[in-house]
Formats: sequence, structure tokens, C-alpha cells
Amino acid sequence: MSNKETGAIAVNKSPKKLSQQIYVFAALIVIYIFFCIFGRNFFGYETFLNILNASNYIGFAAIGVTFIIITGGIDLSIGTVEMCTAMIGAVCFRKLELPFWLAIAIVLVAGCLFGLFNGTLVARFKLPPFIATLGTMMIAIGISSIVSNVQTLQYPARTEANGWFKDVFSVLRLDNGINIPTGSIMLLVVLLLAHVLLTKTKFGRYVFAIGSNEEAARLSGVNVSFWKTSAYVFSGFCTALAGLSYASTYTTILPGSGSGNELDAIAACFIGGTSTTGGSGTVFGTIIGVFIMSCLRIGLPSMNLQPHYQKLLTGIVVIIAVMMDISQQKKKG
Repeated sequence: MSNKETGAIAVNKSPKKLSQQIYVFAALIVIYIFFCIFGRNFFGYETFLNILNASNYIGFAAIGVTFIIITGGIDLSIGTVEMCTAMIGAVCFRKLELPFWLAIAIVLVAGCLFGLFNGTLVARFKLPPFIATLGTMMIAIGISSIVSNVQTLQYPARTEANGWFKDVFSVLRLDNGINIPTGSIMLLVVLLLAHVLLTKTKFGRYVFAIGSNEEAARLSGVNVSFWKTSAYVFSGFCTALAGLSYASTYTTILPGSGSGNELDAIAACFIGGTSTTGGSGTVFGTIIGVFIMSCLRIGLPSMNLQPHYQKLLTGIVVIIAVMMDISQQKKKG
């Protein structure tokens, strides 16, 4: 399969999802306006800042897993890997007393290694992605507990040395009272990078080609194993960024935690229009899905509703999104 042919797959499939993404974006606007009208103290810059903060760590993980889902795979380990890599960084800084910049670098490398491990299991050893990443989920929980000796560790607070970490990865608080969402700026940079990788490079073209028809891509000379593994490595890198974003927002890292975070990231992909069968999707659609879930997370408490209502409504939205995807697949067929 030539680059021109694989590029045609990506371009031709994008309009199929355009209408769904328009609906999803319209739903985001409606949800935000609804909470502004009926929520208590929802409309305002601080609330908007909270929505952005709630979106950051989910957004990084969701951008990465979008690549995997487009290939026709899934990654159930991103939640625990996110917290495991953050815990590894905390151990390097707090217990091993390594320079903080080196601890951050180790977090990113650890994320890539987890992605490489998943990609090798799926692409080389042909394990079903569900089983392979389920095993990695449990491995990450174990590693997090072992390296921390089942102790809760903390990243630097804003008042400590290396307090710049929160200013860079979360919110920069100026002396004049203005707060700048620097974490969201970083998320935007990664989003644009991922969009370029997915739509303008050989990597992206092959990701779409593998998800559309893996056997046809292989017969056309595409190194399916290499490019599929690359998708998992990129997802692992984004997952490590999600761990750093979480650490900058909440500071405290619990050993063996993170189970369930992957559901938010995967749900955002489906809500944003990434096909459940692979072969199509966009990172911009994914980030809209992330913002929808963050609006629900911040908006429901403003109406005196308990947090579990968010899970209920998110589940309903995911089911509707998947039903729309199935309907489009049938029409296309």
C-alpha cells in the first residue's frame, strides 16, 4: 500500500465522522450553557479553570489511546500506568534524591517502556489487546506498590523547592491574582503535535491503514508490527504526561491507584467519534469528549448532585456515541 493510498484512507474516512463531531461539539456547548443557567456559581473564570484542570490529565491519556483505538486495539492499562509512572518519578525524587528534572525524564521513559511492552505483546506475540493490556494493568499496580513500599508519596508543592512544577504542568498563579492554565497550554501543544502525526506523517497514514484493513496493509508492504508498536509507545508517552499532569494538580500519589482512569480516556475517544472498529477518528474529537466529561464532573456538584451521577450520564453518552458509530458503519456498508 503506497503512501498515497494510505493517505486516501485517512482523508476519505474523516468526513464520515464530521457530522458526529459537530453533534458532539454542539452537545458540549449545550451542556456548558445548561450548567451556567441552572448550576450554582458555575459561570466564571475560576470554574472554567477547574474544568481545564480536570481535563488535562484525562486529555493527555485520551490523545494517546486514540492512536491505539484507530489501529483497532484497546489499552486498559493507561490508568494504572499513569499512576505507576508518576509514582516512579516520586520515588526517584523523594527516596533516591535524584534531581527533579531527571525524575521527570525517568517518568517519560517509563511510560514509553510500558507502551513498548504492550505493543510487543500485541504486535509481535499476537496477544489480544484486551488481555495483554489487562495484564499490564495488574503489573503496573504491582510495580507502583513495590517501588513505593506501599507508601503515599508527594510531588513538590508550590511553596517548596521545585514548586515551578505546579506552575508549568498545572496553573501559573501570578502575584496580581491572575491564573494562567499552563497545563492546558501544554495539552494544546501535545494535541497539535498528535494531530500533525496522525494526518500529515507516514506514522499516521499507517495507523489508519492498519485499523482499516490490517491484512491488506501487511500484503502491501507495511511493517504492521513496527507501526502498531509505535502507536502503543506514543500512547505510553502521553500516559506518562498524564501522570505528571495528575501529580501537578493533586500532588499526592497513592500506591497501586489509577484503576478506572482508563475508562474516562477511552470514553472520551468514543464520544469524540473514534470508531470502535478502528480505521477512523481524530484527536480533536477526542478532546471534545474530554471536555464533555469534565463539564459533567464540575457541573453536577454545582446542582447539588453526587459525583456518581457523572458516571451514569457518561455511560449513557458513551452508549449513544457507539450507537451512532454502528449506525454510520451500517450506512457505509
